[in-house]
Amino acid sequence: MTTRREFIKNVAVGASALSLGGVLPAFSAKSYKNIAGANEQLRVGVIGVNSRGNALARGFANEKERGCIVTDICDVDSRALERCIQAVTEVAGNRPNGHRDVRKMLENRDIDAVVIATPDHWHAAGAVMAMQAGKHVYLEKPTSHNPAENQMLIDAEKRYGKRVQVGNQRRSWPNIKHAMEELHNGIIGNIVYGKSWYYNKRPSIGIGKETAVPDWLDWELWQGPAPRLPYKDNIVHYNWHWRWHWGTGESLNNGMHYIDLLRWGMKLDYPVHVDSVGSRSHYTDDWETPDTQLVNYKFGDDKVMTWESQSCIRGSINGHQSGVTFFGDKGSMVIGGGNEYDVYDLDGELVKHIGSEMVFEAGNLVNPTQSLDAYHFQNFFNAIRKGEKLNSQLKEACISTQLMQLSNISHLLGKSLNVDPQRGTVIGEKEAERLWAREYAQGWELKV
Repeated sequence: MTTRREFIKNVAVGASALSLGGVLPAFSAKSYKNIAGANEQLRVGVIGVNSRGNALARGFANEKERGCIVTDICDVDSRALERCIQAVTEVAGNRPNGHRDVRKMLENRDIDAVVIATPDHWHAAGAVMAMQAGKHVYLEKPTSHNPAENQMLIDAEKRYGKRVQVGNQRRSWPNIKHAMEELHNGIIGNIVYGKSWYYNKRPSIGIGKETAVPDWLDWELWQGPAPRLPYKDNIVHYNWHWRWHWGTGESLNNGMHYIDLLRWGMKLDYPVHVDSVGSRSHYTDDWETPDTQLVNYKFGDDKVMTWESQSCIRGSINGHQSGVTFFGDKGSMVIGGGNEYDVYDLDGELVKHIGSEMVFEAGNLVNPTQSLDAYHFQNFFNAIRKGEKLNSQLKEACISTQLMQLSNISHLLGKSLNVDPQRGTVIGEKEAERLWAREYAQGWELKV
């Protein structure tokens, strides 16, 4: 089987072609101009389509009138692959090509952009490979599996000149954008504290058994960049989220969305101090990441934000299963999981409500915001075609990702972390270095 190293050798750009933004060797400058941006139609491939990726494929296929056509689908699960091909066919009328191996799909020079909705351990690797193959990227959050990969992504975006939109879709929702304008214009005064939360009642994942790999799954390709482990029957699909080897826990599964909102509203980047406490409290099973977690972030100028997750308890704050609250010296603002917000005075009296018919569907793990995601897709299209500013730029999303990764490092080490507010790196903690990056499977080392 072709390794990732051999693939990159085949498609990586020579120094003479770097000015073209990472095009494949077979492309000339003239032919490259005929890709997305110079014409109206955008040809999109979607990678990882069992659940969220299936929803994204259908969402992009729905944008046919805006010149988007989903031409290629890739998944290591043959069942998910066929389901998604059929779904896109029903939505858009064209039957996309199917691929098992992402490397083969990326060799198709007719694809302008790819959507990546794989497990977390594949996010950075898939995005870098796509940029090296000359594709723009729509990358589901989190941006990466570990902090070291964030810088690799930023370096790749700069080197290959591609547009990368990250799936922090709330950055494109109309009422959320207006809420941020109101915060920045002082509607609740000086914001000193931001609170975020997520509640869900997830079941136990049980104790997995090592067994033969199902005939519908390519376990080798599913593992991709991750060091090899035996197949167990409770990992694929979804439960990988709760195993450190592949996943990043609830903090990056959902927390990144809300910490990103707090950062946006409070105009903050990296903290100076991170402290996480948490545990796996509800079941005895193969779940490794915390199902109960409280994280405190302290920033310069005495700004503070918190993240609370309860993965196995139903609950709400201010009537919302998930959301954020900004606290200022003139009042507070609450944003739930959807496209609405409320403003309160210092006595807790509601002074402004902005609602929306387009809502967050609590409990929908795959596509809770279908009616709103189109705003994010269209911003991606306009960035490619017209140079419009991306609403969720890669560097910003990497900062939000890294804040949650810092919380996981604090949790794993069982201690508070001092952080360099300029770079987001841990200060004076040697143990943190081993958690900053990961080992890769031989032949799949991630290099820009």
